[in-house]
Amino acid sequence: MDRILIVDDDRSIRELLSMHLEERGFGVDSAGTGAEGVRMAERAPPAVVVLDMRLPDASGIDLIPELKKHANEAPVLMITAHHDMATTILAMKAGAFDYIHKPIDIQAFDVALDRAMEVRRLSKGSDYLSVEAHRGFKMDDIVGSSAAMQQLFKDVGRVAASRATVLIHGESGTGKELIARVIHSYSAAQKPFIAINCSAIVDTLLESELFGHEKGAFTGAMQAKAGKFELAEDGSIFLDEIGELSSNLQAKLLRVLQEREVERVGGVRRIPIKARILAATHRDLAEEVRANRFREDLYQRLKVVTLNLPPLRERPEDIPILVEHLLMKINQRLHKNLRRVPREVLAKLQKRAWPGNVRELENVLTRAAVLSQGDLLLEEHLVEQKASSRSETPAAVPKAEAGVQATSDRVQTLDEVERNHITRVWSLTGGHKGKTCQMLGISRPTLERKLRKYGLANGED
Repeated sequence: MDRILIVDDDRSIRELLSMHLEERGFGVDSAGTGAEGVRMAERAPPAVVVLDMRLPDASGIDLIPELKKHANEAPVLMITAHHDMATTILAMKAGAFDYIHKPIDIQAFDVALDRAMEVRRLSKGSDYLSVEAHRGFKMDDIVGSSAAMQQLFKDVGRVAASRATVLIHGESGTGKELIARVIHSYSAAQKPFIAINCSAIVDTLLESELFGHEKGAFTGAMQAKAGKFELAEDGSIFLDEIGELSSNLQAKLLRVLQEREVERVGGVRRIPIKARILAATHRDLAEEVRANRFREDLYQRLKVVTLNLPPLRERPEDIPILVEHLLMKINQRLHKNLRRVPREVLAKLQKRAWPGNVRELENVLTRAAVLSQGDLLLEEHLVEQKASSRSETPAAVPKAEAGVQATSDRVQTLDEVERNHITRVWSLTGGHKGKTCQMLGISRPTLERKLRKYGLANGED
């Protein structure tokens, strides 16, 4: 039997929660002071701790680390009469699992408790991915064990041995620039790597960025400036989103590729270039050529070698190793310690469509790391911001708050929600009016009016 430790100096709260928890099948220990609570946690570590914010001998916030230490890192549910932002932030920062306000809403309490018990179950389990702090990854590695990725690695190895122009094709977020950097690092690591996003700069400035300009070439050109092709020297220049180039710049880039030299804007001197050209696009350039949006001669010059990056949805078997690799990076960057990912969480990650590919996965994991406590990655922190179906509604939302009955999609009226809640509390207190008033946070006259309204029997005083 799982046991719950309640630490609260209010005897009536201890009694009410004890009755409710015992009704649910839990064992209960209760303490009226922080010192007594610590002794109980040390003697018989609980599954979950319910802790009051203010105790006669200590601050609940200050007690959280000590209680968790003696209770084998049991989740702590903090209860308080305070609703201000500062105390909520301090409690969560100190390691509280959840924060529940008085008067206690039993439904909200049950939801928080169930979540805490689920986290405890996962943390005690042994079926999880272990993120090893010193696994042999480099931070700029491309990882994957799928057949598509293994073939890609072979192709990159062959390409790195030459100076051929490479066209990298893949959806947004698949790692096109990372592949370009890997090619560069295995072929000219000590040389410059110059990257430019062709879609991020307006056409008039992009020409100057790529080819440079002479002093006085246009208003504001106070001095001569070398372009990216010159700056790359005998290293690599990476032209990201090359499919966004205007027809004018496509013509000028074609000339550079054909003649291996550039002319600065406003200049007449031809400058030889030695840089290797790596280009990337999310567009189907063959289709762009057919639609007369991209020059066929430029396309032929670019696709000497073409690398196709598979989208993440086509290689779900790579997600476990990607999660491990990305969490290593995230832990290092955010000074976090996420080391365990339950297999059931991994399985759900593998079922997602991932329209944003690896970049989206990294963003989801980063958000989870920021919200997580301890070393366990929880599914609740992976819930997408905008749920696409009812099944993705976060479990933390009580059904009464969501306004949906458990057995029907009909929205309850406010009176129905209120009647159900009062009936639940009335039953828990055994019809004791004083305790019911305390739990509901209402006056005796208000309670009696509600009892008459909803046809509930008179109880004890």
